[in-house]
Amino acid sequence: MKNVGVYQLHTEGDAPYAQPGMEGAFRVKAFFIGRNVRKCINDGRGDFIPVFLSEVPKIIRSDKVSIDTALVHVSPPDRHGYCSLGISVEATRAAIEMSEHVIAQINPKMPRTHGDGLVHISKFDSCTEVNDDLPELPLQKTSETELQIAENVAGLVEDGATLQMGIGSIPNAVLSFLGNHKNLGVHTEMFGDGLLPLIESGAVVGNKKKKHKDTIVTGFLMGTRRLYDFVDDNPFVRVLDIEYVNNTRIISQNPKVTSINSAIEVDITGQVCADSIGEKMYSGVGGQMDFIRGASQSVGGKPIIALPSQTSHGESRIVPFLKRGAGVVTTRAHVHYVVTEYGVADLYAKTLKERAKAMIEIAHPHHRESLAEYVYDRFK
Repeated sequence: MKNVGVYQLHTEGDAPYAQPGMEGAFRVKAFFIGRNVRKCINDGRGDFIPVFLSEVPKIIRSDKVSIDTALVHVSPPDRHGYCSLGISVEATRAAIEMSEHVIAQINPKMPRTHGDGLVHISKFDSCTEVNDDLPELPLQKTSETELQIAENVAGLVEDGATLQMGIGSIPNAVLSFLGNHKNLGVHTEMFGDGLLPLIESGAVVGNKKKKHKDTIVTGFLMGTRRLYDFVDDNPFVRVLDIEYVNNTRIISQNPKVTSINSAIEVDITGQVCADSIGEKMYSGVGGQMDFIRGASQSVGGKPIIALPSQTSHGESRIVPFLKRGAGVVTTRAHVHYVVTEYGVADLYAKTLKERAKAMIEIAHPHHRESLAEYVYDRFK
């Protein structure tokens, strides 16, 4: 086997096709970079495709990316012959529609979810049966810094808000501070175990949403077996095509959309890098911009970028300018709130000078003087 292109989004677990020595056989082409292919891509043995998550199904359906074979993971068929894509619908439905051949791995441990993931077994050209545990992503231990950031973010969340949580420990930590909130809804590209206590306590009910009222909408799930068991045959959760879930027009129709996403670094004017560390690719564009824009257009919406003020090595993550080669995932014109453990910077409708002052106030104290000197030199 030679020169096989592997198109993928974020995946968990081993990726043997991305290991050194496999480049003659396989070439990874990632729409989003997970830990298992990061080194492959940064070593030049694979490629990254920068694109909004909402546009991945569109790219596939428009045949901009030609797929010969789709490899999918599904639940066993019901008595009518329908399998479920389970925890991961996002762009998989589009891949099934456009592929010449579809190979399905049928697993009784894949939950059967409601939404766009039902596919008749006749759509599969080949099937194989397995009984494998699904990859799990347990909640990470939260640091004191992350807890303080989460508490600051939670102070921006209102009763009746529609939540979107990005990937990372901070968005999940925010949920732990929302137990006393009421009438929350969820319309998000993904969610994990952190949402379950809010559902069980009755804080998340979805009764104020305009789109998909009284249900949770998501594109995929990442968590533990507890989460997978919760969504199994649960009509409260709808797993839908990501072109629809991340459509800004759909997102903005819900009230008080509160979008909580993280970043690698933010400059003092509000430019957000979330996909690379300088020239080194780390993750991807994902759905951050989809929800930042959708939240800003929602009545009472709040787009939020949350990050620690400095790295584990003591470097400031609020910087005069982004590192050479860093990607601007979210532009300064789209950013409203930036949150660190030191507070909240409201940048919306502010001048560059006013933004810089607000960003310095939420930077780590060790770096405020050097940032202020830069701001003085730049803006006089």
